[in-house]
Amino acid sequence: MKYPRRCLFPLLVLVLSGGLWGPSSLAAAASKDAAASPDAADRSRLIAAAGTYRGVPYRSQGMSRRGLDCSGLIYLSFRDALKMEVPRTADSLYRWAEPIPESALLPGDLVFFNTAASGISHVGIYTGDGRFIHSASEGPKTGVIDSRLDESYWRRTFVGAGRALPAAALPGKARGAAGNASGGLSLSFGLAPSWNLLLEDSDPFRGAVLQAGIFREFRLLPLRIGVELRPAWDQSLSVFRLPVTLSLGFQDDRLRIFAGPALSLGDAAIRAGERRRPYGGGTGWLGEIGLAAAPFRIRLFRGTLAPYGEIAWQSYRRDAALEADRRADLSAAWRVSTGLRYVLNL
Repeated sequence: MKYPRRCLFPLLVLVLSGGLWGPSSLAAAASKDAAASPDAADRSRLIAAAGTYRGVPYRSQGMSRRGLDCSGLIYLSFRDALKMEVPRTADSLYRWAEPIPESALLPGDLVFFNTAASGISHVGIYTGDGRFIHSASEGPKTGVIDSRLDESYWRRTFVGAGRALPAAALPGKARGAAGNASGGLSLSFGLAPSWNLLLEDSDPFRGAVLQAGIFREFRLLPLRIGVELRPAWDQSLSVFRLPVTLSLGFQDDRLRIFAGPALSLGDAAIRAGERRRPYGGGTGWLGEIGLAAAPFRIRLFRGTLAPYGEIAWQSYRRDAALEADRRADLSAAWRVSTGLRYVLNL
């Protein structure tokens, strides 16, 4: 069968188009994009460094070839390949990296997962062709292994991707010599109503606590250390308190321990029935000790917003001439608050 000559040109265009833009050519084009990026050499070194840890067993908080956790693999890979210090936990890496869509992933980018229903809990390094290298704690294979993003478990828990290279494109991010153990600064702000849980026939609302602090992250531990100002109005005791605490944040700041001196203004007393029970103390070098917990956080602008609860001991004590009243005495000495906290990463 003969075709008119004028039909041959469109057919030739279709054939050539298929050859130029078929699936294999598109994959090759994507590879060229990655290879042509100005930081391609750094990305290759990073992936090669991570590959040297394949087969290393999983170990929580691990930072050596005897055992690694997921963020430990990232930390050592960046250090070995690029002499670059990066945050030490999955969540802090997620906040540190530049967010990118999954469609923009290049080898050397980071991929993040929520495997514990408590926020970002796992991270790996994307190696191309839908694969990533990571240190897995559970599953048929554990330790440093390669997996695919389209595996059902990883697809279900995938949260997002982040770009850490080139580091020059990340304003305010740390890049320096290996051994620099400290990370970035953050500001913390909170407001938490306090509650009466023990006093009978009393208003359930007890007062409110403000919180403002500055923290520095120490990546190798990992730990956040900061100083907080915690002014509080205590309606039950009829006092205004001004504690200044040294605070330690653990597990990506999900747990925070604080302690420090406090100034108590006013005559502390709790009404028990028809009588007022006076309490001494409240002011001292160890005026408050407490524990705060934030079970999950939401990424917002340059920081995170989290609901939190805290319980704190206050250095009030009953007058020796008074008989013990367990409910009133415990209420004077202990505070329970719940509220919202925002942490801004500088």
